[in-house]
Amino acid sequence: MTYSVGYFVGSLSTTSINRRLAKALVKLGSPEATFTEIPIDKLPLYSPDYDESYPREGKALKDAIAASDALLFVTPEYNRAIPGPLKNAIDWASRPWGQNSFDHKPAAIIGASIGAIGTALAQQSLRAVLAFCNARQMTAPEAYIQITDGLIDDDGNISDDETREFLQAYMAEFHEHVTRVLTVLPPQR
Repeated sequence: MTYSVGYFVGSLSTTSINRRLAKALVKLGSPEATFTEIPIDKLPLYSPDYDESYPREGKALKDAIAASDALLFVTPEYNRAIPGPLKNAIDWASRPWGQNSFDHKPAAIIGASIGAIGTALAQQSLRAVLAFCNARQMTAPEAYIQITDGLIDDDGNISDDETREFLQAYMAEFHEHVTRVLTVLPPQR
């Protein structure tokens, strides 16, 4: 089964360790999948005032999600929660009411941090939001990546064999999850 994966990088930083992690995950992803980053950096702050007339940035976000068969969230943790830009993107994509772009989409969450708990609380927060949005989440394995100097370079190359093997297994499980969900809930185009 071939499918498309849209992925979100929760950080807007040009030197984001989560962007490096996303590049590594794309390299380790199934050859049956195509991966496309869904940008979130140009979105204005969401307000219900926009619901009657969505701006082009909001429409582009919803179109990118609609064109994706599955979603991968690669996010840092800011103040023990989801980064503001990622939450803003989710708010845009889940509105207007009744037009939730995440409904039945297979999704997975992963994140990297220099800290020992590696985005665990941000992921917990994001899981609650995506559950409300009715995304079909991969619940295991969980993946909290502690980044050390040189672990993943700017091109997504992983220097540590154990980390590479873990991420390969994670992406293999993501492939199985997407295949199962899409078999039961084929994409609505």
